[in-house]
Amino acid sequence: MSTGLIIALIVIVAVVVAVAAVLTLRARGPRHGASLKRRFGPEYERAVTRHDGDTKAAERELSERVERHGSLRVRPLEPAERERYEARWTAAQERFVDAPREAVAEADRLIAELAGTRGFPAGEQYEEQVAALSVHHAHHVEGYRRVHRVAQAHPDGAHDGAAGTEDMREAMVEARALFEELVRPSRHDGGRRAAGERTAAPAARRDGHRTSSLLHRRQAKES
Repeated sequence: MSTGLIIALIVIVAVVVAVAAVLTLRARGPRHGASLKRRFGPEYERAVTRHDGDTKAAERELSERVERHGSLRVRPLEPAERERYEARWTAAQERFVDAPREAVAEADRLIAELAGTRGFPAGEQYEEQVAALSVHHAHHVEGYRRVHRVAQAHPDGAHDGAAGTEDMREAMVEARALFEELVRPSRHDGGRRAAGERTAAPAARRDGHRTSSLLHRRQAKES
């Protein structure tokens, strides 16, 4: 076999491999995007919007989040820890009636602390903590963002008055969904999960009704 023929064969093989790689990437791309969309739900749309409609850029960002935080192992809560967190959240809800801004700030601190306790990045690393939470709790992390924004708003800003109170009320209600997911026993809790879930579900329903009742009482006082 001549040298020229060998070179020609090598070139042909290289071209075939390159074409196959491109076709594989193209075929995998939509599936990869669909997988991210299923996993992240509203977070996927949020990322696309933030990247001005560039789905590829959004998918790169979300893929990087999965690479950084997808293998995170959530630490189980001890029953006493769970009770303390639930008691603190209930106290924050009750405080909302007379001091809504302080209650929202406490809810923000509480979620940050609870997430850190469960093994997510510490609350001082807010952006990284939210990124990790979005990988594991994509459908509820926006509630944490909202309560954090409201908690960080300046008291003399646009959050004063009736509209501000309503914004804070909605933030508390939305943030509670993430709190409940973080405080609930997970599959990593082993044998404690079943017993915890038997008591957690009725308690969560009661607290959910209590949240709306308490937060609406603030509105009734102002009307």
